[in-house]
Amino acid sequence: MIVFDKLWVTMKAKGFSTYTLREKCGIDSKTVRRLKANENIETKTLDKLCEALDCNIADIAEFIKK
Repeated sequence: MIVFDKLWVTMKAKGFSTYTLREKCGIDSKTVRRLKANENIETKTLDKLCEALDCNIADIAEFIKK
C-alpha cells in the first residue's frame, strides 16, 4: 500500500499548507482529499508535488507492505 504520510511532514517542514499546495501546484481539493485518504493518484500529480516541494518521491510517499 502506498501511503502519503511523509507528504504532510515534508509540507510542514517547507511551510506549505494545503491551500498553498492547491494554488502553487494546481492540485484540486478532490486530489488533496485522495492524498489524505491514501487513495490512488496519477503519476503526474506526484510529479507536480515533487516539483513544487523541491523533493524526491521518497520524501512524499512510502510503500508499506500489508
